[in-house]
Amino acid sequence: MSRVLSGTRPTGKLHLGHLVGALENFKKLQGHDSFFMIADLHALTTEYEHKTTIAEKTIEVVVDYLASGLDPDQCTIFIQSEVGEHATLGLLFSMITPLGWLERNPTYKDQLRELKGKDLHTHGFLGYPVLQAADIAIYKAEKVPVGEDQLPHLELTREIVRRFHHLYGKEIFPEPEAVLTPIPRVPGLDGRKMSKSYGNCIDLSDTREEVIRKVKTQMVTDPARKRKEDKGDPEKCPVFFYHKFFNPEKTEAVAHACRNASRGCVDCKMEMCEKLNLFMDPVRERRKTWMNKQKEIREILDKGAAKARSVARQTLTEVSKAMGLLA
Repeated sequence: MSRVLSGTRPTGKLHLGHLVGALENFKKLQGHDSFFMIADLHALTTEYEHKTTIAEKTIEVVVDYLASGLDPDQCTIFIQSEVGEHATLGLLFSMITPLGWLERNPTYKDQLRELKGKDLHTHGFLGYPVLQAADIAIYKAEKVPVGEDQLPHLELTREIVRRFHHLYGKEIFPEPEAVLTPIPRVPGLDGRKMSKSYGNCIDLSDTREEVIRKVKTQMVTDPARKRKEDKGDPEKCPVFFYHKFFNPEKTEAVAHACRNASRGCVDCKMEMCEKLNLFMDPVRERRKTWMNKQKEIREILDKGAAKARSVARQTLTEVSKAMGLLA
C-alpha cells in the first residue's frame, strides 16, 4: 500500500479548483495510508504580514476538507505546525540544497511576477520547496496528489532526496510520484488558473446566488463573441470548460450553438451555472453541518497530529543518525 501526502495552504477559503483539482484526488486516495495537512507554515511564505488570520483560515480549510468528503476515519488530517518534525527536516534539507536549484524554480519566478504587490524576496519564500520536500519525505510518501504547477517542486523533492542519499550513503526516502487529476488546471472567472492570489475564484462556501452572480457578471467568454450574432470558438471559452465537466451530456449542443451563434453567452452561462450549483449543493450542506462542530474538528486535528508525529519522529531519528547528529 502506497503512502500518500498532500496539503493545502490556509490563505483563504478553498474554491472550486481545489475541489475538482485536488480534493477529488484526495478522496480517491482515502483508505490508503494517507496524510492530508493544512500547511499553515507555508501560508506564512506569502501571508507573513497577516498572521492574525491564519488560524481562522486553517479551520475554514479543515471544514472544506470534511465538506468535500474526506473521512477522518479513512485518512489522517492534521495541521503542519503542530508536527514540529516538518520544520526540523526542512532545516536539515536546507543544509544540502544548492541555492541555484531554488533560484531556477519556474514557480518561484512566476509568483514573483504575478504577486508584485507583496514583498516575496525572503528566505522563506525562496526556500518554500525545501520545506515542501520535508513535508513529503518526513512520512516517506510515495504518492503526492498535486496540481500541474507543483510538478517542479516535486521534481526538486526528488533531487533533494537523491542528494541526501548520495551524501550520506544511506537510502531512507522513496522518490515520490505525482498523482494528477483528470482536470489538473481549472480556469478562474478571468480565464487564468483559478487562484486565491488572483481573486478569480468560485469558493466552496459561495451560496447559489453568489455563484450565479459571479458567473453571470464576472466570468469571461470567447473574446470573439462581442455580440450575440458573433460566432465563437468554444475551446477558447472558460464557460465551455465547465460545461464539459458539469454538463457533459450537452457538450456537443453547447459547442454547436457557440460556433453558429444560435444562442447568447448569458443563456449559455446560466445553463452551466445550474449544473454547477447542483454539483456544489451537497458540499454546501456538509459545510454548514461541520461549521457547527468545532469541538469535533479539534478532536480530529489532535488525533491526526498525534499519528503524524509518531511517524515523523521515527523518520527524523533515521535522518539524524545518517547525518551524524545525536538522535
